[in-house]
Amino acid sequence: MRLLGQKTSYEDSLGEAKLETGGNRGVSSKSGVSGISEAKFERYTENLLEAIVSKKNLHEAYKQVKKNNGSHGVDGMSVSELLPYLKQNVDSLVKDLLEENYQPQPVRRVEIPKSSGGTRPLGIPTVLDRMIQQAIKIVIEKYFEPNFSRNSYGFRPGKSAHDALKRAKVYIEKVRNIAVDMDLEKFFDNINHDLLMTKIAKRIKDKRVLRLIRKYLNSGIMLKGMLVKNEKGAPQGGPLSPICSNIMLDSLDKELEKRGLTFVRYADDVTIYVKSKRAGRRVLKSITRYLAKELKLVVNQEKSAVDIVTRRKFLGYSFYYSSGDVHFRVPKKSFEKLKDKIRKITNRNVSMNFDLRMKKLKDLVVGWVNYFKLANMKAKLKALDQWVRRRLRTTIWKTWKKISTRFKNLKKLGISRDKAWEFANTRKGYWRISNSPILNRSITNKKLIKRGYISFSSQYNKVKLSI
Repeated sequence: MRLLGQKTSYEDSLGEAKLETGGNRGVSSKSGVSGISEAKFERYTENLLEAIVSKKNLHEAYKQVKKNNGSHGVDGMSVSELLPYLKQNVDSLVKDLLEENYQPQPVRRVEIPKSSGGTRPLGIPTVLDRMIQQAIKIVIEKYFEPNFSRNSYGFRPGKSAHDALKRAKVYIEKVRNIAVDMDLEKFFDNINHDLLMTKIAKRIKDKRVLRLIRKYLNSGIMLKGMLVKNEKGAPQGGPLSPICSNIMLDSLDKELEKRGLTFVRYADDVTIYVKSKRAGRRVLKSITRYLAKELKLVVNQEKSAVDIVTRRKFLGYSFYYSSGDVHFRVPKKSFEKLKDKIRKITNRNVSMNFDLRMKKLKDLVVGWVNYFKLANMKAKLKALDQWVRRRLRTTIWKTWKKISTRFKNLKKLGISRDKAWEFANTRKGYWRISNSPILNRSITNKKLIKRGYISFSSQYNKVKLSI
């Protein structure tokens, strides 16, 4: 089997989709796959399990799992161990899947911190189950994707959070400046299995595939060494959860479209844009009823709100008006959370190799700026960089604990003998000395860059050129 022997890295062939600024109707395609009749469509989906376990499809699924990497599941197998396992067991795995003898293992429950505080439960399947889920997703996705709403952006090929934000901006510019911000309470934990399977079965006719998906939904959660059965929910962490969420909430999208409402949805983040608070309150009330009755989902009334768009956040961004135009900005809380992360990386009381510190900081800078690149924040980033460089100088100064070490290093960095000796003997605190002219002249910005420091401003200017 060719499976998994290639050394070439997985390349995502799905390009960036251009922002559509037209109407708010979904893509109309009765069958979901353009150009074929409903009868042919049903025949195509009657034997999907063979396509799922094909060598080519499993190979693509493996490459995606390898690319995503991630943690181990309940069996302890790492991503690096998956290939050797498959070389020995892939034929028996395919046989078990085709004969419906394969039983998924429970997911490993972990808690990850939420940006808003608290934690979010994450269910991590084994790497083998992640590969099988990915193989299922690759095959069934094309039967659902063409029929999804153009206003749905989460977990979809060629769509991104930035596309969702740009769409929201278009709606706000059309004087829909009131946001109906809906929070679905523990959405992934509350997905009704029977409802979801009914929706999947409308498009997928291979009952073996339906039973396999149901097995994954019911595989259970390993919590503190105990197996907990799950009669509802699709634990976040596996490749099937995202497409399941879109299949489930596609009914909501279609309902909003039928009512002629303008909205943007990214996974379970739903914002509807209207022209008045009165209309917004009416929409919130009626859609809350619809979700409870039709999808068995609960809207968290405390976290949901009807308010002007400048007072609400969407996907971590907020909006503001300037000279009649709508612009993006980073909320104050997001900056504070960023600074908390920087404090942890540049904590002078935590012993860490300076190169490792620089790598962690670089990863943070690149990831954060690439996500918030739509916002106008040049002045704020300049001030932030000054603060970060001062913290880095503090960590360096603390590693020069001895007077002799400080004296030697300051001289090496171009400080005169007298000044080097004076500052080597200083009794000023670390934070105070980090802002001194001596450290600014010795540990210069250029020297920090040479050691691997990437400033927020330079990364921001770089990504702005690509927008």
